[in-house]
Amino acid sequence: KSKFNVTNPDEIVSKYGADVLRMYEMFLGPIEQSKPWNTQGLSGVAGFQRKFWKLFHMGGAFNVSAAPAEKKALKAVHSCIKKVSEDIENFSFNTSVSAFMIATNELTDLKANNRELLEPLVRLIAPFAPHLAEELWEKLGEMSSVTHTAYPKHNESFLIESSKNYPVSFNGKVRFQLELPLDMAKDAIEKTVLEDPR
Repeated sequence: KSKFNVTNPDEIVSKYGADVLRMYEMFLGPIEQSKPWNTQGLSGVAGFQRKFWKLFHMGGAFNVSAAPAEKKALKAVHSCIKKVSEDIENFSFNTSVSAFMIATNELTDLKANNRELLEPLVRLIAPFAPHLAEELWEKLGEMSSVTHTAYPKHNESFLIESSKNYPVSFNGKVRFQLELPLDMAKDAIEKTVLEDPR
């Protein structure tokens, strides 16, 4: 106030919505530290929330699949659940918002719109963006408030890597990569690589 550079939160809420303001304040940095205020960063959080919304509206209309999710998508969601749960315990809300952004980008790249993935994400984001979560929760066909549901827990089995991409090089250049099981013996790896026609 003394520097006459006050930003009225009502103006931000009318332009971006309360959820964007709420998440932006969390995203600025650790809660106990003072942070520089820059309204230009609001558009980044608003863009993230639009991208999150689009996960549920692939093709323009509300579109959530009942099909089982693929492994990469499950890993992205359960990594996010684990990270956000740990961050909430440590009051590290800024890194929680980053975890949501990373998971949303991964699911967008995978074109994943499975209920198995999106339903826990709505419950996870509810304390951060309650208005967005309530609206999506209702669109998912739920009758009660999202705040009355259990907070999601991660499944460690989705986070365990069972395979690795091995780079194959000869004449000093990487020529291709092979995805092989992590528990494969060294001799079996060499045999598989040598049998590959490439």
